Amino acid sequence: MELFAEANALSAPDLTVQKLEEGAKYQYIENINGNQETISKTISTVSTGKGWSSTEYGFFSGAYGYINVFLLMLFFGGIILDKMGVRFTGMMSSGLMFAGALIKWYALKNDFGDAMLWGMNLQVVIAALGFSIFGMGAEITGITVSKVIVKWFAGKELALAMGLQVAMARIGTAIALAASLPIARMMGDISGSVLIGAIALCVGFASYLVYCVMDRKEDASVSAARAESGENPEEGFKMSDLKLIFCNKGFWLITLLCLMFYAGVFPFLKFATKLMIYKYEVPESFAGLIPALLPFGTILLTPVFGTLYDRIGRGATLMIIGSVMLTAVHVLFALPVMNYWWFAVVVMIILGISFSLVPSAMWPSVPKIIPMKQLGSAYAIIFYIQNIGLAMVPTLIGYVIDRFATQYNAAGAIIGYNYTIPMVIFALFGLCAIIISWMLKSEDSHKHYGLEESNIKKSA
Repeated sequence: MELFAEANALSAPDLTVQKLEEGAKYQYIENINGNQETISKTISTVSTGKGWSSTEYGFFSGAYGYINVFLLMLFFGGIILDKMGVRFTGMMSSGLMFAGALIKWYALKNDFGDAMLWGMNLQVVIAALGFSIFGMGAEITGITVSKVIVKWFAGKELALAMGLQVAMARIGTAIALAASLPIARMMGDISGSVLIGAIALCVGFASYLVYCVMDRKEDASVSAARAESGENPEEGFKMSDLKLIFCNKGFWLITLLCLMFYAGVFPFLKFATKLMIYKYEVPESFAGLIPALLPFGTILLTPVFGTLYDRIGRGATLMIIGSVMLTAVHVLFALPVMNYWWFAVVVMIILGISFSLVPSAMWPSVPKIIPMKQLGSAYAIIFYIQNIGLAMVPTLIGYVIDRFATQYNAAGAIIGYNYTIPMVIFALFGLCAIIISWMLKSEDSHKHYGLEESNIKKSA
């Protein structure tokens, strides 16, 4: 792809379109998350709430992954992406997100009375259906955006482009977390912020249509250049190509690295606020602010580390360093020393650096291991395995906390938590990430993937 030179990669309009799409997606997801407490409580901060039971809310909140995990739609989405291309798949997935958002808004906006389905309130079932459809579209959109960026920025600032994509997603998260409850209060119902999220998704869908026009022109230009030079067109994706992915050791190493690294970050954040309260004695009103430093740090640092990888290389080394930092963070949280709030802030900042360092090198490394025509399926498999792991790890940690970390008084009442064992488990995930990243670097030295080389290729 030679439409954009290295110097103006930051202003490439296709990257702007992808950032709009990703930002809208994460803004809608966090609009939902921002309303979780409002939805799940009988008496809400907005009006009277929806009166859902804990079981009904649990069914709804888990609906995001039902179609992707149980019906393997994320896996098939990768095949569709490689077979049908980024334009078709992107329009399909962004359309599914918008449709799912509208269904969920319809469910929350209307009163279905005492109507029941499958033993649950009909409103819950319809909202869960919308969330499932949205989740299917959101995950397929994620792999589509990754392949689009590789298509346009291979040989240029690939890691920087992916870093900006992550930054835009985090900005969408921050906006939604800050604005969802005020919007719901202003509009008098929790469905109001969901509607705003749906509108953002509509903007993202329209942006992708603009991208499709640009992409079609670029493909026509490349095809004409190849015909003029006598080059044969690239061979398309075949189902037999899946065997090449499954037999690729480097692919499985980076997949396992992704699983172990994110298992040490996202599930930890679910319990981090209580860690701040019970170990570092941070007031409840401020305890959530310390873990909140993490996503804001990635907005700035991920593009910076991406630029470093683009220009200097050393991708496998960066992944090793980030994994070591992750492990060190959890060891420091596990040790019974320095139980001060400022120490927790310092350690969380180190985690933020690690959380920026590894993804900035890991995701741009996948195209060096897997050919472009198989890339959608490869990203889909990675995301699929990651989703399964991220669903299981919080359950494991929750069990460990209930069984081993909860402290009781003589009357049997809970008086606190000791998070040493859970933090040791998170440190073990980090240790596994270190070992896998070392193995990946060794595999790169034998297979010459180019993980230690810069992404920017100098023109002859």
